[in-house]
Amino acid sequence: MTQLGMAIDLERCYGCRACMEACKVENSTPRGAFWMHVFRFEEGEYPDTEQTNMPRPCQHCSEPSCASACPTSARFKREEDGIVLTDYDRCIGCRYCEIGCPYGVNYAQFEHPEDAQYGYGSESDEHNGDDTHGSGTFAEALGDEAPGEGKPPWHDPIHDKPVEPRGTQMSGPQPEGVMSKCTMCAHRQDNPERGQEGTTACAQTCPVDAIKFGDMEDPESDPNQHLEDKSSSSTFKLLEDRGTEPNVVYIGDEPGDDARTIEDADTFKDPQEAIEIEKNPPESRSTDVEVGQ
Repeated sequence: MTQLGMAIDLERCYGCRACMEACKVENSTPRGAFWMHVFRFEEGEYPDTEQTNMPRPCQHCSEPSCASACPTSARFKREEDGIVLTDYDRCIGCRYCEIGCPYGVNYAQFEHPEDAQYGYGSESDEHNGDDTHGSGTFAEALGDEAPGEGKPPWHDPIHDKPVEPRGTQMSGPQPEGVMSKCTMCAHRQDNPERGQEGTTACAQTCPVDAIKFGDMEDPESDPNQHLEDKSSSSTFKLLEDRGTEPNVVYIGDEPGDDARTIEDADTFKDPQEAIEIEKNPPESRSTDVEVGQ
């Protein structure tokens, strides 16, 4: 039996958050949705403090409590590879999965996916309909040739393809009123013709190769080989006492009881806050330095 998962090396991660950015671009997630999030912790007392970083994707548990909480079976575990997916056609947006999951990885979509994208849908008359790629409508921007079959530039058409075993949409940005989370790039695993099978955007982008993705049941897989190479380091899984049997293994010391998050876990999650920042971006700090001071 295959069980896809990850080994994440906290002894390598330095908190650049390239994995977060790569995930957003790969999956076209909307404002406020971070399927991958990197927590930053601080421990100790000044001046003897130490900062640690912890990437946190969906744990793709062997006993997913989110699936148990789902009243429509929209959230389910795919037998062939152990990925936990959301069937967008069945999800009714009740958010029970969000309550049932102890890891905080679920996101609700309150807007149309197009309106929810960064820089799109300014409420001002001057910029209404503009996006970060220019002014005017998407159709006008695409022109007569309509590359991408009329899809907006942020949307990868691969996410329109049905996902097995149900043959419905389960990857990319979810429709309005539907839940979503990390899919371990299911579209990559299901479309080998793209040459990205066996990879995820976050693992592929990490500049220090801290994220190892593969079959946790295969002793020769990348995550298990890396765990073997670093057998002298400590390892842990998140909230094992909840009985969910997560399939993400962390290499390094677990944050201690006095660890403090440098940022609140909800930072960047509020879509309305993102819109406000777009409308009123913070002033850039001056880099000018007066000589002689």
